[in-house]
Amino acid sequence: LPAGAEPNPTFPALGIGMDSCVIPLRHGGLSLVQTTDFFYPLVEDPYMMGRIACANVLSDLYAMGITECDNMLMLLSVSQSMTEEEREKITPLMIKGFRDAAEEGGTAVTGGQTVVNPWIIVGGVATVVCQPNEFIMPDSAVVGDVLVLTKPLGTQVAVNAHQWLDNPERWNKINMVVSREEVELAYQEAMFNMATLNRTAAGLMHTFNAHAATDITGFGILGHSQNLAKQQRNEVSFVIHNLPIIAKMAAISKASGRFGLLQGTSAETSGGLLICLPREQAARFCSEIKSSKYGEGHQAWIVGIVEKGNRTARIIDKPRVIEVLPRGATATALVPDNSNAASEPSS
Repeated sequence: LPAGAEPNPTFPALGIGMDSCVIPLRHGGLSLVQTTDFFYPLVEDPYMMGRIACANVLSDLYAMGITECDNMLMLLSVSQSMTEEEREKITPLMIKGFRDAAEEGGTAVTGGQTVVNPWIIVGGVATVVCQPNEFIMPDSAVVGDVLVLTKPLGTQVAVNAHQWLDNPERWNKINMVVSREEVELAYQEAMFNMATLNRTAAGLMHTFNAHAATDITGFGILGHSQNLAKQQRNEVSFVIHNLPIIAKMAAISKASGRFGLLQGTSAETSGGLLICLPREQAARFCSEIKSSKYGEGHQAWIVGIVEKGNRTARIIDKPRVIEVLPRGATATALVPDNSNAASEPSS
């Protein structure tokens, strides 16, 4: 804010700590909303890696309920250990994936920066100028709200398990609980989910009067829930009862002794939105997002509640694991989404 100016509740500001910064502009009652993100490759397909990187950047806007993006920049680091042939094949595919995802989100990449580095890095910047009614500040959860998650957990586990297929020492630790085919299917499902934009969920946040949201990425569902809880104006806490997880990933997490998937600390990449919704709207949100009018692949689950508390978040001792079947798997009846009964993960 300009020196000496008082915060204006009509034009809220948001700084470091949440998904995007919201900066009131000097004129016109508008706000600048901006975010940046980058990371290292985690899938083998460079085109899909570009799409995932773009979806991950845009997700920070979508977590604010923003559905439009005015401009994107792409940040790309090409590895100095790549041959010239590898650079010429891989780099254009990553750029195309990023640009295609941006186009799907109704925006365009107008510039950026490319450097040579020891590692491949891919990411970007997303910028939009908004009126106040176009974004939802992540601070208005109330007691009785319901927590909804729009993508299954387990992306890091799936990606790592796929890498372990070629690492006998690691594979031998998990091959009693999962088959190679199940790992391949989980990897494809994770890749598809990571490349899916959270734009539909962002639009429905307005339709169903969302009170706050964040996206689930590097700190896992527990870390991001705790961060969102700290932002709340009311004295509330979040309690998570259900964990929708890509099928078999909970078993891999337990067998490997890594990740902390059932504890909510396993990192996700380009994960779903965690949204605080009024109790009477949550089930309708979950039903609506699955409608065919939004295309294939959108899902949502009720995962917890908002109760009176001191702005913390926790997962109950024995959360119910909802095994989310990969789309390529043989369909079997899934357990109803709205039960809070605790159970061990099915194997």
